[in-house]
This record gives sequence, structure tokens and C-alpha cells, in this order.
Amino acid sequence: QVQLVESGGGLAQSGGSLRLSCAASGFTFSGFDMSWYRQVLGKKRELVALIGTTNGRTNYADSVKDRFTISKDDVKNTVYLQMNSLKPEDTALYYCNAIGLTFAGLREYWGQGTQVTVSS
Repeated sequence: QVQLVESGGGLAQSGGSLRLSCAASGFTFSGFDMSWYRQVLGKKRELVALIGTTNGRTNYADSVKDRFTISKDDVKNTVYLQMNSLKPEDTALYYCNAIGLTFAGLREYWGQGTQVTVSS
């Protein structure tokens, strides 16, 4: 059974930091691109950061570049999002995403989300 379980969300002050974690199970973690998305109620879900299987390449939304860092541990099957210099506009529900090609075809999985609230 595939599971993506996010943790680490909560309340932070503007300028503060939080680290999100996403523990994965039920699929070959090292073979999947891992991403963090976020969504504000009434708005589209947006890609925040991605870490790929090829050389651990990373990509970030312009709004979080130089503030957020995505990383992963293929032994612990966990992906992280270190969020520094938080701003009120970072307030959102943050989702973990996994996408990859398997023998059964392309597969995409989502976590349930963890809320991040940044106060000004």
C-alpha cells in the first residue's frame, strides 16, 4: 500500500523556519521524482520544489528560491523541505508528491497535506 505521510507543518512567525518531512512507503522511492506542492483555499495547487532521480537535480518556484531547500534520504525513504525566511504568503496546505515510471506504467501519488501558517 502506497503511503506519503507529511509532518512538520504548524505555525511560524514571519522570518522563521520550518522543516517539512514526507515519509514514503509502498513504492520504490529512489526511482521516483519527489516534489512539494502547496495550495491556498480557492487557488490552484502550485509546485514549490522538486528533486529528481537524476543526480538529485532540484527545481524551485521563483517565489521560494534561496529560501527553501528540498532534499531526500533514499535510505529513510523521506523527502524534506527546509523553509527559511518564511513569509505570510507561504501560508498554505503543503502536499508531498511522487511521480515515476514503473513496470505498470506512470504512477503518481499524493500525501494528505500538512498545514503551514505564517503570521506577520
